[in-house]
Amino acid sequence: KKAALKSEKEAEAAARAAAENAARLERARAVVIAEDPSLPPARPAKIRDLPRCIGARVKVCGWVHHLRTDGKKLWFIDLRDGTGFAQVVLTGDLCRTYDAATLGREASIAVYGVWTKDDNGRAKGTWPGFELQVDYWQLVGATSSDIDMLFTKDSNVDILLNQRHLVLRGSKASSILRMRSIITQCFREHFFAEHYVELTPPTLVNTQCEGGSTLFAFDYFGEEGYLTQSSQLYLETGIAAVNDCFCILPSYRAEKSQTRRHLSEFHHIEAERPFITFEDLLQSIEGLVCGVIDRVADKMKDDMDTFLRASGGKPMPKLERPFMRMTYEEAVAYCREHNIYKDPETKTHFEFGDDIPEKPEREMTDKINKPILLIKFPASLKSFYMQKCPDDTRLTESVDLLLPGVGEVVGGSMRMWKADELLEAYKKENMDPEPYYWFTDQRKYGSCPHGGYGLGLERFICALLNIHHIRDACLYPRYRGRIAP
Repeated sequence: KKAALKSEKEAEAAARAAAENAARLERARAVVIAEDPSLPPARPAKIRDLPRCIGARVKVCGWVHHLRTDGKKLWFIDLRDGTGFAQVVLTGDLCRTYDAATLGREASIAVYGVWTKDDNGRAKGTWPGFELQVDYWQLVGATSSDIDMLFTKDSNVDILLNQRHLVLRGSKASSILRMRSIITQCFREHFFAEHYVELTPPTLVNTQCEGGSTLFAFDYFGEEGYLTQSSQLYLETGIAAVNDCFCILPSYRAEKSQTRRHLSEFHHIEAERPFITFEDLLQSIEGLVCGVIDRVADKMKDDMDTFLRASGGKPMPKLERPFMRMTYEEAVAYCREHNIYKDPETKTHFEFGDDIPEKPEREMTDKINKPILLIKFPASLKSFYMQKCPDDTRLTESVDLLLPGVGEVVGGSMRMWKADELLEAYKKENMDPEPYYWFTDQRKYGSCPHGGYGLGLERFICALLNIHHIRDACLYPRYRGRIAP
């Protein structure tokens, strides 16, 4: 009986609230606002341009990021337009219209007013001490009232990824997207400053580059095709045409690993150079990474500040050159000396010829706590095309760049440049050389010593911004178990 009475009272209260809300909305319909024709025309502006508009009447379009009210006739809106954030102030009847009564987070609006100094002189929005005093506004696109129930910052990963299209609008995610764009731009600027030519190799191929276990195969009009694992082989064909060259394209790996640094689709920054030595290659990698970090630091202070406020993190410190050089054999010895085991349960040590997996490799890198150019891996661990070391043919002229907190970011090598050696490598790997005829021809018609590397953009972003999980460095991450949205 008590439960029934309680339920009845709750229903009555809900009915009263609904009636009061309906009456409030009806009163709001009677409040009509219009733009004052006596005011100067409003100049369209992005939020990023507002510092140059002090005292001017502007029109800014964007989304309601946060809404705060101080009574019925004073509202503060944190407006977001993708270029920044600004505090917008609504007063009087501007807060009493039907559109105002139904306004919610993520609604899109157009606001008209003067960009002026805040009376309190406090830091508000993006620009300290300034705000937009609104004299007229319009609702462009309404928002659904359920948006606050879809997810919170504490929701589990699957919920956040299912709602990724909305999560992207947050200050942390959107600042990462802007910084990713700047970082990509800085890579291109570095290459162009060094007179590289950008090429666009195909991503639908009929050959493998990094081993068959991570190939995505598909039917290509009756033939077997693959999503590219790397554009390296095609870039190599470009060096005799344009000399130093690079590309920034997606690569695909059917990775079974579900770690915080693995993706099935990632953006690969790759480069190839003719007539170089192994030392030249190492210098190129070091110069690229340090050069891009310097460029990035000059370009993205505002977005970095926004990201750091939202994430509570800190950026990667400036790297000191030269990078530490460590051979594979020295890495095996380091792991033995510091009890970094191949099998922690049995305390089995690494031996020459063992692959050092991601976890112990990262443990070693974090202990050393500086960038490492890990060089001269055994041929048995590396791809068929890598050049053998002239003084020890068990080893290859290969390199991985390891960064603290992330691990491997760059992989590179000198390439086999003599046809007989490459044909022998095909044979050893039981590979049919026929599909690679065009790659082999590079060794038949005027070959030269050459080398190159590939850098994982998302891993680099994680290192630069101190992002824990690689999925946060992507627009829409793709990994095992995740192909939507």
